[in-house]
Amino acid sequence: MNLNLSKPICFFDLETTGINISKDRIVEISILKVYPDGTEEKKTWKVNPEMAIPKETTAIHGISDADVADKPTFKELAKEVHLMIKDADLGGFNSNRFDIPLLAEEMLRADLDFDMKNRVSVDVQTIFHKMEQRTLVAAYKFYCDKNLEDAHSAEADTMATFEVLKAQLSKYDALENNTKFLADYSSRKKFADFAGFINYNEEGEECFSFGKHKGKRVLDVLKDEPGYFGWLLNADFPLYTKKVLTAIKLRAFNNKLS
Repeated sequence: MNLNLSKPICFFDLETTGINISKDRIVEISILKVYPDGTEEKKTWKVNPEMAIPKETTAIHGISDADVADKPTFKELAKEVHLMIKDADLGGFNSNRFDIPLLAEEMLRADLDFDMKNRVSVDVQTIFHKMEQRTLVAAYKFYCDKNLEDAHSAEADTMATFEVLKAQLSKYDALENNTKFLADYSSRKKFADFAGFINYNEEGEECFSFGKHKGKRVLDVLKDEPGYFGWLLNADFPLYTKKVLTAIKLRAFNNKLS
């Protein structure tokens, strides 16, 4: 089954130095760009993370320090990656909670803006878990009746994710073949930032989801305790979370002037 697309969608997968969104780095990225006419474009890059890859992480994806020592850094690749995804929706396996947030951090470190305002994301893992409760290897076997060779290779995982989504669309009549529906269906609780530190209340206003101000409106906290904003910007929070907080503060300032 072909995807019913109104714009391109980029399925992608990252192999990284670890699972800390704000601290870990990409060591491999693979992107499969699917166009509305069914044309596919694929690119895979090994990336020098500019930090040591832990042995336990190498044991999972097989990429060692030596494998990436002479590879370009993400900052050197960022414009090429941005060019490939800038006009596209995004898709992946656990991408809403890991791959997209980590990619956003790398983009911001490379001085390239990144947001989801004009695109949606389809998380194939969420669809799978809502329907069957399994992992990617099991999903590939269940939906495609194939064994996933080279699991934890970014390219193999990317191609498998795309195949699984097409098989899901064929299997479940409840799924609509358009990215807007799939993005809504595969989304979890709505957050203003990728890492989930800022969510929305019933009125659609940004609220803190953690710490002593959990449940309070961000605008109220920034007004009543301005030093908290400075602490957040200097603390170990993801760059994208800081970007969202800065935008909220700037919006409040502009509203005050108007």
